[in-house]
Amino acid sequence: MSPDRPAIVAVDGVFTYQDLDDASRRVASALLDGAADLADARIAFHIPPSFAWVAVRQGIWRAGGVAVPLAISHPAAELEYTIRDSGATQVVVHPSSAALLAPIAAAAGARLLTTDTVLGAPHRAPFPHLSPERRAMLVYTSGTTGRPKGTVIRHANIGAQVASLVNAWGWRTDDRILLVLPMHHVHAILNGLGCALAVRATCEILPAFDVDVVWQRLASGEITVFTAVPTIYRRLIASWEAAPPDVQRTRSEGLRNLRLMMSGSAALPISTLERWREISGHTLLERYGMTELGMALSNPLEGERRPGFVGLPLPDVDVQIVDEDGIQVIEGTPGELEVRGPTVFSEYWERPEETRAAFRNGWFRTGDVAVVEKGYYRLLGRTSVDIIKTGGFKVSALEIEEVLRTHPAIGECAVVGVEDADWGERVCAAVELRDEATLTCEDLQQWAKERLAPYKVPRALRTVEALPRNNMGKVVKPDVAKLF
Repeated sequence: MSPDRPAIVAVDGVFTYQDLDDASRRVASALLDGAADLADARIAFHIPPSFAWVAVRQGIWRAGGVAVPLAISHPAAELEYTIRDSGATQVVVHPSSAALLAPIAAAAGARLLTTDTVLGAPHRAPFPHLSPERRAMLVYTSGTTGRPKGTVIRHANIGAQVASLVNAWGWRTDDRILLVLPMHHVHAILNGLGCALAVRATCEILPAFDVDVVWQRLASGEITVFTAVPTIYRRLIASWEAAPPDVQRTRSEGLRNLRLMMSGSAALPISTLERWREISGHTLLERYGMTELGMALSNPLEGERRPGFVGLPLPDVDVQIVDEDGIQVIEGTPGELEVRGPTVFSEYWERPEETRAAFRNGWFRTGDVAVVEKGYYRLLGRTSVDIIKTGGFKVSALEIEEVLRTHPAIGECAVVGVEDADWGERVCAAVELRDEATLTCEDLQQWAKERLAPYKVPRALRTVEALPRNNMGKVVKPDVAKLF
């Protein structure tokens, strides 16, 4: 296949697969600095979404290192935590962030390099041989329920994850994906970039999400694949609704040229799926995954994409739902989702006790509660934050949220359980109101009683300008609980 095929289109230029190969060799040479093998040394890198990000990540692997992507949006304290926790020996930064990272790297005893230095280094050979079982990346979890942990992903895990998705989602060489997601998260790293590179397709990377730029590119007719989080789809919908009719028509017609549009990293509200379908003609493909295992479940590329469900097990992924004792439950019975197979990680970095606790009889315990209905999996929420035990009942916060989103005054919402002497936990709702709307707790309760069981009706309400979210758009439930 031609090395002159475009691999990356980004703010720093248009680059072929030959360009990427050459650049990764220069990066590897700079990191090795005369050594034969980095021997799993952790290399942290703080680079905006760009060709440079991809070349540095590839170069770290070529030199035998473990890539530790740093979040561009994180403050100094979070960056310092990741660098120290991973034991990074070198930190590669874009020149614009050198001043921020230099003291952090120095305090951690790590060598600091800029992208200008590593991409301009002379190429030296040979490079080490990498076995599939060697560590490839440390990806830090989003930390919605605690301090982030470094998830060790091996080259074999990445190969299995990408092969599964290429098979399930029909990736082709002539695909062109538009990538607008943070580059320290598996959604972007594997589902987007990883699949595109695996089939030598083109990955177009935007430096940040800009609703007008994204609409321009989606309407261009050049993009074939798009993947995003529900928050992004809501912003695209709001922009479309605010546009003049001729712009709406142009945007909707342009979307018809895409062959696949996906949503993940947070629950996709059915109302968002339905409105996007009206605008675009596409039924978003919702799937389920985690940093620790890549993707595990997906609605089908061909066949029914069932709203509110995350689909079926992906190729080479084993999935089961079990009760509190680890016994598999029958269809229709909620339980904890467990996963095993070659896609699943092997360890949390330097956390042996937490690693052992994460597995049961060879199955990874996701901490997510799910149920199978007519063969399809539906998520009910996290065992720790989305399953509310109130008045002797177990209630899914996600189920209540879906109902509340249909209220005419509610734009977005989050439901949590808060400790209560009488109920064990009381159901509480934080909501973002639509423009100029008002809502009292009493009004909401009266409305909800006609749509929810009595024990599912919120007993407290807080209105907020914006729900607390992490950088992937996922609501941080512990912060919501603090509102009550």
